[in-house]
Amino acid sequence: MVSLSVRTESWPIRGAFTISRGSRTEAQVVVAELTDGQHAGRGECVPYARYGETPESVVAQIENMAQAIAAGMGSDQLQDAMPAGAARNALDCALWDLEAKRAGMRAWELASRSEPAPLTTAFTLSLDTPENMQEAARKNAARPLLKLKLAGPEDVARVEAVRSGAPDADIIVDANEGWTLDAYRENAPRLAALGVKMIEQPLPADEDAALGEIERPVPVCADEACHDRKSLDALKGRYDFINIKLDKTGGLTEALALKAEAERAGFRIMVGCMLATSLAMAPAHLVAQGAQVVDLDGPLLLDKDREPAMLFDGSTIYPPNASLWG
Repeated sequence: MVSLSVRTESWPIRGAFTISRGSRTEAQVVVAELTDGQHAGRGECVPYARYGETPESVVAQIENMAQAIAAGMGSDQLQDAMPAGAARNALDCALWDLEAKRAGMRAWELASRSEPAPLTTAFTLSLDTPENMQEAARKNAARPLLKLKLAGPEDVARVEAVRSGAPDADIIVDANEGWTLDAYRENAPRLAALGVKMIEQPLPADEDAALGEIERPVPVCADEACHDRKSLDALKGRYDFINIKLDKTGGLTEALALKAEAERAGFRIMVGCMLATSLAMAPAHLVAQGAQVVDLDGPLLLDKDREPAMLFDGSTIYPPNASLWG
């Protein structure tokens, strides 16, 4: 019989992390752990208020599945038993981890995938004044890809400042639904001239129809507008990329399925993360194989990571050790 335990953890952020919705100094995560008495599997998720989640609500959702897990529920059945979201992510990833350890295999083998390779991740610069973002860019100018959090009238100045501070880095930007359509029309051509490679979720998810009716001088990526495969039809013609996050898909199982279906539909793939530890990055690293944009820098933004952790060498992230996950 498999028993379930769940806990919340708080991980200090290095400095503060600011996006259009506010600022944080700690990352709140929920960890689900499954054990059969011999093997244990773990999964980590991040409850997100944008989707009506709290640590308390996510813990309760997970705890409500204890009886079904004890009765033998696996990842396939879990997809119908829980909605997509953070709670299902933690349980789904814990089930994958447990199954891998029971089978003496790696998760990528269970998923019939090739052995994962190291990946280059974006490094996120928190929303700040142009001057402070320029200084942050200088400190990280050697990184190949910088992701800028944007939110308002100084956004073009922010990008100009970062471009000055890191002239050789590729740049992508994330407005976190913080622009209006007029702001997009004004900003996008100017960002294209600055060499920005992608704009992530410029408009609110429920106000993005206009993206299908106007020119997009910079490729646009759906984040808050894309959760699982049910999202895809509405995104066609509006977005060029989708951002796959396991906390949105509800785990590795749906993330792999979403990636495959999105690629067939012609979308380019970004694999992203919430602010979390290496335990959350490990299954996402498997999904990110072959993605055009990888944004799995969560642990780099924390004051410390869990042990064992994934290995980061600059912006290169290496596959997880089995003792961490999968």
